Amino acid sequence: MARRLVTVFGGSGFLGRAIVHRLAGRGWSVRVAVRHPASAEFLLPMGEVGQISLVRADVGDGAAVAAAVAGADAVVNLVGILTESSRRTFQAIHADGAARIAAAARDAGITAFVQMSAVGASASSDAAYARSKAAGETAVRDAIPGATILRPSVVFGPDDDFFNRFGKMAVLSPVLPVFTGDGYHVVWNGARPSLDLFGTGGPRFQPVYVGDVAAAVVAVLDDPTLAGQTYELGGPAVYSMKQIMELVLSSSGLHRRLLPLPMGLAMVQARVFEYLPTPPLTRDQVRMMQVNNILAGDEPGLGDLGIAATPAETILPQYMRRFGPANRAAR
Repeated sequence: MARRLVTVFGGSGFLGRAIVHRLAGRGWSVRVAVRHPASAEFLLPMGEVGQISLVRADVGDGAAVAAAVAGADAVVNLVGILTESSRRTFQAIHADGAARIAAAARDAGITAFVQMSAVGASASSDAAYARSKAAGETAVRDAIPGATILRPSVVFGPDDDFFNRFGKMAVLSPVLPVFTGDGYHVVWNGARPSLDLFGTGGPRFQPVYVGDVAAAVVAVLDDPTLAGQTYELGGPAVYSMKQIMELVLSSSGLHRRLLPLPMGLAMVQARVFEYLPTPPLTRDQVRMMQVNNILAGDEPGLGDLGIAATPAETILPQYMRRFGPANRAAR
């Protein structure tokens, strides 16, 4: 029996690697569309000989996109950026790119389409990232009404750019910042007041394991009755930014002080960081942090796909311990 063919745009990234591996394990033939195929050759051993193929396709090139989807049974679009450059803007990648891929899939007669969006995607958001993600959703659904939209919260796993970023920061700095947006609170201990400089701990997150997101993609492609909806994907627990930093420290074995900083100062820092080639923080990211990155609860989620959400505490020690003093001393 011939394998079904799925084209995965952006399959060489952190999330894409997990999805390609999971799709290959489920028996799909996987065509990975990337800008630089040579840099994605590490994906080939994830399947049997010939099961995974690489094609060159920039989402700004309509002809290349059309060629990448030709003959496919399904399409998954994972292409995304966290910071903008002069040529790769949120609008160009998240909105125009998604529209181009969906239109090519429609023209090829493909109806099984998965669009990776994000929790917080909204046309009315103050953050350009979130607005562009919402525009991408609209463009995809306009082209393919039965497309599936997945909105994950912060995705974590061994190669993530979330916990690992804070782990690297903890190695270099004696303090970790906790950006608080709700001011300071007076806490009463009996009859004595004290000042809680962390407030409620800053913005809240609901980190979702990369393996669970990959399982969600496979679930909607394997079972057409699950397709055509918008799913919010989050982990089983919600953490404040302060709790996230505490997780970083407990899972790595590092001991650092937490420093509460107001969002206003974060915005000032981001304005300076934006001059760096790879800014660690941008003003748009600060705007995103001013809104909790948690599930709204209005859409189905992992449970509706038959997936039990993986707790962060069971996965983080497996890769965060690399930042701990014992592991660094052994290198």
